[in-house]
Amino acid sequence: MKKHNFIMILGILFLQNYSIAQDTTSCGEHKVNIPHYKAEQAFEVESLFPMFFTGGFHAAIGYRYGKFRLRASVINGGDYNAEPAGLDNQKDTFKRFYKTSPGFFLGYNIWKNLETYTFVEMHTFAVEQKATGRRQNIRSNDFGGGVSYQFFFGKYVYLQPGLHLYLRSDKSRDFNGERYTIPNADISPVIRIGFRIWEKQ
Repeated sequence: MKKHNFIMILGILFLQNYSIAQDTTSCGEHKVNIPHYKAEQAFEVESLFPMFFTGGFHAAIGYRYGKFRLRASVINGGDYNAEPAGLDNQKDTFKRFYKTSPGFFLGYNIWKNLETYTFVEMHTFAVEQKATGRRQNIRSNDFGGGVSYQFFFGKYVYLQPGLHLYLRSDKSRDFNGERYTIPNADISPVIRIGFRIWEKQ
């Protein structure tokens, strides 16, 4: 988790060097003042690409109308251990992995490319007891919110770092007398790479 946070901070500092370019897009050989965040409509595809490094995947498609954005996604975390992101977790004795799960997001641009959003993700977690390697699934409808910023590189490609807060009800499983209770909240940094495939100004 600490390593992931460090990489996120470095990435955000690097992307700040490009913040001046957020208000312009290329048009032929000339620069024109057409801010990305002022697009009337847009379609985007994106991925939480670190999931590919852990043997999983993530893909999402989004539609933007004015300041609002709808997005649908599917995630599989592979070997990524989500347990350290949980508040009041049991990371010393258990691991928790994302199995293939869908999610739906509703966002709003509050300033330029700064977006806040709410979401529901229908997660299935594989919980593993470290001592035995035994796994059990926990199904959880996670609600929450997030904030993120789109850093565009030219007209189409962007990186979108952000921070998510996941909230969920109590769920638990028994592992040979040892009880696992899923944390009621996770706080997790995220970074997505995306492509704006169409926009209408």
